[in-house]
Amino acid sequence: MLESDNSKWFTTELAPHEQALRAYLRGLVNPSEIDDIVQETYVRLLRARDRGNIVSPRGLLFATARNAARDLFRRRTTANTISVTEIDEARVIDSAPNAAEIADRHQQTDLLAAAIAELPPRCREILVLRKFENLSHREIAQKLGISQHTVESQLTKALHRCMEFFARRGLP
Repeated sequence: MLESDNSKWFTTELAPHEQALRAYLRGLVNPSEIDDIVQETYVRLLRARDRGNIVSPRGLLFATARNAARDLFRRRTTANTISVTEIDEARVIDSAPNAAEIADRHQQTDLLAAAIAELPPRCREILVLRKFENLSHREIAQKLGISQHTVESQLTKALHRCMEFFARRGLP
């Protein structure tokens, strides 16, 4: 496609929906990540348009944004999982446990990472900030621009879902 065609298509088909797209993303990701996801969404859509005709640009806009948000979450979750694993491995070296203890710790870490990965994005974010970054409820509320009550209820929800995750697997 010619650059002017893409520019015209962007202006008429995508740009009018940007405000609604940003509102949609506020329910999925941190406010600081919205600009990056919107930009990534536009890039993906322009590439898709170069490959062929897009029948429903607005629908594809929101679906692509959701997928970009999921990709970001996966990258972030993988980074968090690696950090937890590295911390766990450092503890293993310090205490010099036997092979069975090492395997058990890795299994526990993997299960914890899986439980956290199944949480809704907001619950997961609040749990990570509280348990891994040791932020207070007030600090989390300020950082995310939400009330302390919301932090407390989302943290309770996250912990309850983690307990359910372990209970489904017959674990304490």
